[in-house]
Amino acid sequence: MMRGFIQSVLLVLFLASSSLAQDLVIKGGLLFDSVGDALRKNTLIVIKGGKIAILDADPESIDLGDMPVIELSDDDTILPGFFDLHAHYNINVLGLGRIDETNHYSLIYLANGCTSTFPAGECNPDEMLAMRRRIDRGEQIGPRVYSSGPYYGQSMRRGATAREVIERVDTWADLGARGFKAKRISPLQLETLIERAHLHGLTVTAHLDSGFRNSVNPRDAIRMGIDRIEHFLGGDLLGESQSAYASLENLTDQDIASEAMDEIIDLFIERGVFFDATMTAYGYFGLRDEVYEQWHDEAKYLTPKVRAWASNQQRNVIEQFEKIYHVKRKTLKRFYDAGGGSLITTGTDHVSNGEYLGGFAIHRELHAFTRAGITPADALKMATINGARALNVSDKLGSIEVGKFADLIVIKGDPLKDIRNTRNVYTVIKNGEVYDSAELLKSVEGKLGPTEEKPGN
Repeated sequence: MMRGFIQSVLLVLFLASSSLAQDLVIKGGLLFDSVGDALRKNTLIVIKGGKIAILDADPESIDLGDMPVIELSDDDTILPGFFDLHAHYNINVLGLGRIDETNHYSLIYLANGCTSTFPAGECNPDEMLAMRRRIDRGEQIGPRVYSSGPYYGQSMRRGATAREVIERVDTWADLGARGFKAKRISPLQLETLIERAHLHGLTVTAHLDSGFRNSVNPRDAIRMGIDRIEHFLGGDLLGESQSAYASLENLTDQDIASEAMDEIIDLFIERGVFFDATMTAYGYFGLRDEVYEQWHDEAKYLTPKVRAWASNQQRNVIEQFEKIYHVKRKTLKRFYDAGGGSLITTGTDHVSNGEYLGGFAIHRELHAFTRAGITPADALKMATINGARALNVSDKLGSIEVGKFADLIVIKGDPLKDIRNTRNVYTVIKNGEVYDSAELLKSVEGKLGPTEEKPGN
């Protein structure tokens, strides 16, 4: 009785303190909050001002007035919105090279439950920044976009100085970048990037190598103070006499169980550095196991010209990437078993060539995690609260808790019994705004990609 009274008082106080915001109530279904490890029954969620106001409330104890109510069935599950920390909005079709698609791709990400995305390096950063601003102003529908700006390293002048790195960081920080990504960067450039980004309160992640030819091994980047590492763990397992890929494809089970692996894992954990595994990125180019089955006709969202072009492309298996895909499963499981689970995040790193699309890729990534031996509950945390922590926004997002923004998804089925049930997204809530997943996808049909064989169309 007292609990119900307290909940009523809290609700009244919260409603009184919020103005001009949409009210929303969610009743029924199951709930995975990314705090605990199990599902529980959802009695009542009250959303006010885009935030979760009341959770686990007794419906009989609160006067909901005329607030809109979403009634869920017993086989519905509520999850926090997903984070994709390597969410490329670019496509590579018609022989045009990689181009960021800034008009429609955002809908595909959101429809699949990705309510927060970090592009991890942008091909057309000015256009991407403009897209993010349109989304922020409510002029375009899409996820939260943590703009990364241009790549640091590969998109800079060869031999760029520390001063040039500083000037670029300052410029993009002022423009509103929310983090940075390095690739093919020199040690001096990376150290400068990390130091300057941190002065702006921004994080840095990187696709690194082995130390071969003046590249940077992840081990050394961690010692520089980097926040996240993409793709592979690094350390002494990657010899400086050859590229990281050459080392990775030949790693044996004995290597993965070695003291050298212990050392790099311990360094990640000691420094609290997040590992964005991008598990599925390499498998697209390999033989493709069941993770890559298509449960949805992704091609129907492409423009007719792109769809026709894609259907005529011949696919060649890259044996090196097939080997790396399976090595990555084992190294991820080793990292997880050694206590690194809270530092693993989900990033899909898929540049579409017209066959698979980003957005749908988050479900493949989760499936691959569980096939590697990670529990479904922990995989879901990696896609939610871990991503929020990696971007320093876990006080606002990443779990279903009172006071956090209402970024939620509703799926059919129990993802703890079968992680593939995350594919069954039918409702997405971002900042308290409700979207029908099927309607979002329908609005994109036939629109994704260039319409002619020249950039900008």
